[in-house]
Amino acid sequence: MANAPQAQTGADLDFSERPVPDSGRMPKANLMMAWWAVCSAIFYMVVAAAMARSYGTVNALIGIVLTVIAYGLINAVISRYAMRTGLTVGLFSRRLFGQAGALLASLIFFATALYYAVFEGYVMALVLSQWSNGLSMAVCTAIVAIIGVSLIFGSVQHWLDKFNGVLLPVYVIGMLIAVGMAMAKFGYPTGWLTRVPAGGAPAWGWAQTFAYYMGVWVLMMFTFDYARFGRREDATFHARVTFGVPFYLMTFLFSGLVGILLDAMIPVEGLSEVSVVLGLLDLMGVGGLLLVWVTQSRINTANYYLATINFEALVYKLTGTKLSKVVAGCIIGVLAYLLMMADVFGYILKALAYQGVFVVAWVGVALAYIQAHPPGSEDSAMAPERLSRAYDMHGLCAWFGATLVGMVVMQLPDLAAFSAPATGLCAYALYTVGLRRERRNGVGSPT
Repeated sequence: MANAPQAQTGADLDFSERPVPDSGRMPKANLMMAWWAVCSAIFYMVVAAAMARSYGTVNALIGIVLTVIAYGLINAVISRYAMRTGLTVGLFSRRLFGQAGALLASLIFFATALYYAVFEGYVMALVLSQWSNGLSMAVCTAIVAIIGVSLIFGSVQHWLDKFNGVLLPVYVIGMLIAVGMAMAKFGYPTGWLTRVPAGGAPAWGWAQTFAYYMGVWVLMMFTFDYARFGRREDATFHARVTFGVPFYLMTFLFSGLVGILLDAMIPVEGLSEVSVVLGLLDLMGVGGLLLVWVTQSRINTANYYLATINFEALVYKLTGTKLSKVVAGCIIGVLAYLLMMADVFGYILKALAYQGVFVVAWVGVALAYIQAHPPGSEDSAMAPERLSRAYDMHGLCAWFGATLVGMVVMQLPDLAAFSAPATGLCAYALYTVGLRRERRNGVGSPT
């Protein structure tokens, strides 16, 4: 465990390459506010509206409620383990898969967080360009990237909690005002709750909605890298509230209801984050601009922060060079700017679909590992050492095997929607079976 003086050095407040010591942990309210930045993405509104259009509102809401329960339960397990060990996703992946697997996990996490920062940032730049009626997208994109990177330099402990805590009520009240203004202008959308797609709602629409939300299981990785800052004595509160069902009621159900209602009222062609934010801008004027910037700035603090610290970890694993957070953050900002200006969103969406399968498989292996190593077990100390090369290999086999299954299922038209559940179950089963076999063979003493 790192000593207290070392933990307080300004260059290492994020503990990207070592477990978070007790002196680096946060009060529970501060960590909660820092993490709840993740709940305000326009993306969640769009997903819910898309599910209602495709499967009917009732099916969409059932799937969302089941998603809230599943996310709450899974992240309760993950957050408790992260608080117990203080490990990052990269260090934990070293336990699961060895050095090679840890490198791949850091790469996937960094890339996924960067992609989300690009999407949310592009929305901010677009609404700013539309509202200004003069600023070019190149200028607006540069402004978004600079502000996004600047916001993360204060660390989770000393800035992001305060920033996002202040903006949380602005987000909630702003969304309620948007719904009220839409009703005043367009009228109450009678029948929105019973709306179904042409041809009727599919019988398994709720299950397809649930499976679709599994594509955002990167939030489990997000949870891990935030929860490690929680104090052990606050583990129950964080598992039940900060990373539990209340958070996902706000993230998926509240945002989903707002998105479904706005989609039923505001006339737009097609449905995307862009169409929603432009609809809000037309409806609310400068208020819509502020609301979009509040929601997207909050979520992008998490995206930029996690992209930066995992990029730091990736560079360190590859080269042995420890980048400062300022340097790593500036590189992330430049990459985000270039991707936003390159108009590669179609390719990024495809990459995210495949990366999502890797992430779901990672979660399945992680849950199997955590279940097999309860509190008090030999392996739950702070140090992130591996168990053995045999463990590394069966961890990698479970991860890649489940990922392969998921990618195959993605190519089957009738079953593609269920690729994520198949991946998660397969990963959990493969790792559990392999772990039992290794233990029967007497493999697994710490090395």
